[in-house]
Amino acid sequence: MDYALPIAYALCLWWFSTGLIFYLDQLPVRTFRWSMAGATALLAASLYVIWSGGADTSLWGVYAAFTAGVIAWGWQEISLYTGFVTGPRKHRCAEGCTGWRHFGHAIGVNLWHELAIIGVAAVIAALSWGNENQWGLWSYLLLWVMHLSARLNVFLGVRNVSEEFVPAHMEVLKSFLTRKPMNLLFPVSVTGGTIGAVLLFQQASSASDPAAVAGFSLLAALASLAVVEHWLLMLPLPVEKLFRWSLPGRRDAAKSRKSNTPRFDYTALKTNLTP
Repeated sequence: MDYALPIAYALCLWWFSTGLIFYLDQLPVRTFRWSMAGATALLAASLYVIWSGGADTSLWGVYAAFTAGVIAWGWQEISLYTGFVTGPRKHRCAEGCTGWRHFGHAIGVNLWHELAIIGVAAVIAALSWGNENQWGLWSYLLLWVMHLSARLNVFLGVRNVSEEFVPAHMEVLKSFLTRKPMNLLFPVSVTGGTIGAVLLFQQASSASDPAAVAGFSLLAALASLAVVEHWLLMLPLPVEKLFRWSLPGRRDAAKSRKSNTPRFDYTALKTNLTP
C-alpha cells in the first residue's frame, strides 16, 4: 500500500488533468479566456502551496507539493493549446521545408511557450530554495523533461503523431508533426526514461520515511508514464480511446455517425411477409 497508493494517485491525476486540458482546448474559442483565467488562478494557488509548504515534510505535504507541481505544468499545456502563449510565428511551413530551417520555424511557433516553462521553473525553484519539501519542483521538472523529449521525437518522426489531439485553432502545429517508422532519438529517450524510472523506484524502496516513499513513488510513476507515452508514439494502438470522454468534437461525431446509420425496418419486413 505504501507504493500502490501514490502510484495510483499519480496515474489518476495525470489521466484526469490531461483529459481535462484536452476537453477545454476543444471547446469553442469564446470559452478560452475563462479557461485561462481558471488555469491562472490554479497556477497562483499551486505556487502558494509550494511556497507555504516548503517546511512540511509530512505525507500530506508531499502529495500537496506534487499536485501543485502538476497543476503548474498544466497551466503551460492549456496556455499553449488555447493559443494564449505560443510564439511569434503563426503560419505553417511551406511544402518541402526541412532541416535546421524547419527546426527554427518550430521554435518560432513555440518560443513564448518554452520561455514561459523556464520562467515558471525559475519561480518554483526560487520558492523551493533551501526547503526540505521540493517535490513540487521535481514533479514540474520531470514533466518538463517528458514534454521536451516527446515533442522532439514527434518533430523528428514517429508512427503515431496523434494529430487528433491538436485543436483546430492550433492547426499550425500540425506542420511540425512527422510520420516515420523510427528516429535516432527515440531509443535514447526510452532507455533514459526507463533507467530514470527504475532509479526512482529503487529510491522509493530504500526509503524508510513514509513521506519519502510516497514522493519517490509519485515521481517514479510519472517517469513510467513518460516511457509508456513514448512507446505509444510508435505502437499501433488507439491512444484516443483513453481520452475519448475529453474530446467533445470526436464524441459528437461518433454519436452523429451512430444516429445516421441506417436501421433495418422490421415492421416493413413483417408486413411484406404477411400473406
